[in-house]
Amino acid sequence: MDTEPLRRYVADALFTRVAGPDGELRRARIHDAPGPRWFGPDRPIRRVHGDAAMFIGGLRALLLQSLHPLAMAAVAGHSDYRDDPWGRLQRTSTFLATTTFGTAVDAQKAVDRVRFVHDRIKGVTAWGVPYHASDPHLLGWVHAAEVDSFLRCHQRYGANPLEVTEKDEYVNDMARVASAVGVLDPPTTVAELKARLAAYRPELRGTPAARDAARFLLLTPPVPLLVRGPYAALAAASVASLPAWTRLPLRLPLLPVFDNTVARLAGHGITRTLRWALPAAPTSATL
Repeated sequence: MDTEPLRRYVADALFTRVAGPDGELRRARIHDAPGPRWFGPDRPIRRVHGDAAMFIGGLRALLLQSLHPLAMAAVAGHSDYRDDPWGRLQRTSTFLATTTFGTAVDAQKAVDRVRFVHDRIKGVTAWGVPYHASDPHLLGWVHAAEVDSFLRCHQRYGANPLEVTEKDEYVNDMARVASAVGVLDPPTTVAELKARLAAYRPELRGTPAARDAARFLLLTPPVPLLVRGPYAALAAASVASLPAWTRLPLRLPLLPVFDNTVARLAGHGITRTLRWALPAAPTSATL
């Protein structure tokens, strides 16, 4: 049976969702434009961000990031993640792809756009605490949660997990992007990343907005009925990779046996399917 037509259909549908209608043009610009890059072809950041495990890591990052009340207040008050979730995904995908694979000039432009947006996101929470998206401390939490999620999911579901020294190199690569965005003294090793996450723990809690976002992302995602099954596998794998202490604040079940068997198998299955659908684009997890 010739599965190539099916593969192309799935690949086109997936790429359009992740990259948007102009995705092919942006991908060509990112990968083909001449000029120096922030990261060479041998850097761990390219291996991690080019793998299908990023789909699981991205969802995990959103769930983990939501546990900081100020970060979640900024998202709930200023993000269009409910009204235009695919648009938000496409912007995030473009940023990751540009800073990882694009020219240094384009990477800096992408960072400048993010900083421009962050400067304008500010407000006061329902309990009277002011927040500002450009706050380096808040940016530091978002960055640490993101790096931890991408790295952990790559090590669990990636096609080519990093060696011990490469994991430190990945964290250091990500620190380059974090500093450009406005994070002060980002972690540069796995040990520093672990310590930084622990330092944020006292500030974290499950707010109604965080739990509402988790329900939206996990139970009522804006995906066609045909792909609800694969998305459920992705969601299960992302939840299973979260630390146990996150489950109660987000009202997520803690099922160790399920997490280590069914959910893990589901994660491997969905990442293998994604690699089958997008075999010719090693960087398709972003653009």
